[in-house]
Amino acid sequence: MQTGNCSTDRIADVIRNYEGVKRKHTIGEMVRALRIDTPHVIASFGEDAAVIRHNDEALLLAADGIWSKLMEADPYWAGYCSVLVNIHDIAAMGGRPIAMVDILSISDERIRSSVIKGMHDASSQFSVPIVGGHLHPDTPYSVIDVAILGVAPLESVIYSHTAAVGDKIITAIDITGRVHPSCSLNWDSVTMKSASQVQSQIQAMEKLGNARLLTAGKDISNPGIIGTLGMLLEVSEKGAEINLDLIPRPDLKSLGIEFEMWVKMYPGMGFLVTACDKNVEKVCNLFSSVGMEAKVIGEINDTNQLTITYKDEESSVFDLSEDGIMSLFFGDSA
Repeated sequence: MQTGNCSTDRIADVIRNYEGVKRKHTIGEMVRALRIDTPHVIASFGEDAAVIRHNDEALLLAADGIWSKLMEADPYWAGYCSVLVNIHDIAAMGGRPIAMVDILSISDERIRSSVIKGMHDASSQFSVPIVGGHLHPDTPYSVIDVAILGVAPLESVIYSHTAAVGDKIITAIDITGRVHPSCSLNWDSVTMKSASQVQSQIQAMEKLGNARLLTAGKDISNPGIIGTLGMLLEVSEKGAEINLDLIPRPDLKSLGIEFEMWVKMYPGMGFLVTACDKNVEKVCNLFSSVGMEAKVIGEINDTNQLTITYKDEESSVFDLSEDGIMSLFFGDSA
């Protein structure tokens, strides 16, 4: 597989300046203003979901909003994705999604109907109910936000901040899909799949958590494959080197997609995880059994740099000792 004519310097620059990455930069400032430590909250900011101790279980709590560009492009797909991304957040933690609530800020009845249809279809396909919420029917804009509750055994939770030096980095993506017709930065591998297939892919992360096969993990979100890895490295306070040629991908040439576009895409079903050597084969086999292509793309190190390589080229994408994607560890404490 080829990266096309793009150099590693070009890819690094594209990722650093990608809006899906840059829009994360202000998170740290808000975290420092909001954080209140409490004993029953085991993990919170920087993870895909907060981990709250409840007897011998972990309650997983997450929320996500949909990019306004997606709402403008396709209200149905925005509604569908508002459910999908939240389910991914719970799955990334090794959890089982239980139920969702939503906040709809939409005055246009046509847009609202399309959004609700998308939400309903995703909720039904993944078998995770929407059980309540709130409506702002008189806003001058259209926004959908969703919060989700999940559950996992305390000892099975998969965290973002626990990657260790020497761990292998595995990217798992369902590459059988299409570029979504309404959004060129969305890879849709879900809407055409059966409920049983997409649910089995979500459950793969729960199985990996229960089997203790991973050291860390995240779902691949808006920052794309490399941006998501940067977020994991930031909270783990580690570095990594990855080989661009090993990143799972469909036949990009036949699809007319440049490689730099692929690494920015939000995949319909994709996870980025770390594992020690002895567990790599089991992890990849489990993903493969549910129709996801999983490959080792690199290794965790102690440099605090995310470096990409391709053939004899090498470039640094992020220097996490200087700054971070979310800037969680920089600035004055609140």
